Amino acid sequence: MAVIVPLNCFAPSTRAASRSSASAPPKPGKFMEPALPFAALTDRTAQIDRIKRMLVEQDAVLVAHYYTDGALQTLADETGGHVADSLEMARFGHAHPARTLVVAGVRFMGETAKILNPEKRVLLVEKDATCSLDDACPPEAFGAFCDAHPDRTVVVYANTSAAVKARADWVVTSAIAVKVVEHLHRQGKKILWAPDKHLGSYVQRVTGADMLLWQGSCVVHERFKAELLADMKQRHPAAAVLVHPEAPAGVVSLADVVGSTTTLIRAARELPHAEFIVATDNGIFHKMREAAPGKVFIEAPSGGVGATCASCAHCPWMAMNSLDALERVLSRGDSEVVIDETVRRRAVVPIQRMLDFAAAQPRTY
Repeated sequence: MAVIVPLNCFAPSTRAASRSSASAPPKPGKFMEPALPFAALTDRTAQIDRIKRMLVEQDAVLVAHYYTDGALQTLADETGGHVADSLEMARFGHAHPARTLVVAGVRFMGETAKILNPEKRVLLVEKDATCSLDDACPPEAFGAFCDAHPDRTVVVYANTSAAVKARADWVVTSAIAVKVVEHLHRQGKKILWAPDKHLGSYVQRVTGADMLLWQGSCVVHERFKAELLADMKQRHPAAAVLVHPEAPAGVVSLADVVGSTTTLIRAARELPHAEFIVATDNGIFHKMREAAPGKVFIEAPSGGVGATCASCAHCPWMAMNSLDALERVLSRGDSEVVIDETVRRRAVVPIQRMLDFAAAQPRTY
């Protein structure tokens, strides 16, 4: 069985208050799956059965992101759905015959699914789940930024709204961003990049392209600390370090593997290491455990001096997705994704451009 080693996420006073004289606490650092009482487990099983029936009755398929709760990922797998990054979620939905796509993730993922699947009903498990990168790039301000630099090719990360995608020449994911920018750089193109400054800086360093960066960042990856990661590497010298390129440059510089969620899961499975320090959202550990049973996964440190949480690497909006929210959505159907058709037609162009480019590349990601 794979083991996750989370760093302490409680203030000292909270830890002390939680100790009971009746039973000793688990050893610090060892990942413990929450144990449900029998009654709660019975209720959970009944709830999952109800959800499965509603998926069938509504001709719906569940697509879930790697960062969502493990129960949702398991349910997607068990019902013929899919667990993946945002673009693969949308592509799977496009190929699947179901008339309804149910997206467990955040708003831009639901929008991307609708952009590629306009004929289908797309439901978000949690309609209020947003993304700090999406929020950090308002369409009006971004449009003005583009207008001020008309000589640049506009490349936007998938973590953006449909309206921002509609202003782009290319949409990219972290898996293919370097290849796309290399391609444009060889053509002599100057790049306007949005919204993640850390991913943009990483792509710029790797490709040498002339890139003007929008100054957004992910609230999860922004918090990883290079100096604390260096200390952790010393304490776990046999561990490989897996880092998502949305992390700051100092963290990326300490990595053995830098890449997308899919790339990091594959590295956990294929590398010979028994231990891994992982600098991305800890929701990814569900698939890492499945991919590499028996290996140990350690959360990279994200807390600073005096912080009450040494590692809090989980998106608060991804955490809003739950079985309860999924059951509500299927019961009410009240979180359907709607996109203005003019915006959708413009947004699909840079996404399709990326898909066509990716199809012509060797599949190494």
